[in-house]
Amino acid sequence: MQRSRNILREEHGGMPAQKVFIDRAEARVREGQDGYLFDAQAWYGGDINKLWLKSEVEGSWGKQLEHAEVQALWSHAINPWFDLQAGVRYDPQPGPNRTHLVLGVQGLAPYWWEVEGAVFLSNKGDVTARAEAEYDLRITQKLILQPRGEVDLSLQDVPELAIGSGLTNASLGVRLRYQISPLVAPYIGVEYERTFGDTRRFLHAEDEDAGGFNLLAGVRFWF
Repeated sequence: MQRSRNILREEHGGMPAQKVFIDRAEARVREGQDGYLFDAQAWYGGDINKLWLKSEVEGSWGKQLEHAEVQALWSHAINPWFDLQAGVRYDPQPGPNRTHLVLGVQGLAPYWWEVEGAVFLSNKGDVTARAEAEYDLRITQKLILQPRGEVDLSLQDVPELAIGSGLTNASLGVRLRYQISPLVAPYIGVEYERTFGDTRRFLHAEDEDAGGFNLLAGVRFWF
């Protein structure tokens, strides 16, 4: 019977699975500073435990890379809706690099909001945090409107990375995508982002853009 129970468990959800998901691969048009953003995730594992990889790259066309990060996380289901995630993050970007310990949660909140939040402790002792939320509103079976918001915070000033304490930056946008198939969906959208406090002051001192509207065009796909 034990052998039969093991086979039954594997055939009904106990077997490992995997997914590679490109959430945002987009061009971003802003007056005087056109750029790009690439946001991808991948996981492998079972219902309870997974290896979860995350990556994000952002920059302006023809200029130096602005931001890049890679995360490797152990993800453990704490209930049917949320995973606890812990691991490491590395930022291979120009200027001072950072390695972080990561502790966060990711899952599906009430009313079908997909949410994600994490706290980061760097090898220099800097503590930062990030929270994201998005929601899929189906207009038709293929046309989907997605509002999305993100906020970043820092416990202290990190001048070498142009980060100030408190609320550092926030973005709010909406994307309209057309699902050609369950695997591929091009989209267009608009997003407003802004920096705050000392972060804004650091960017102004370096003659960097501190916020504004972006027009977006990209594609979302998974395999």
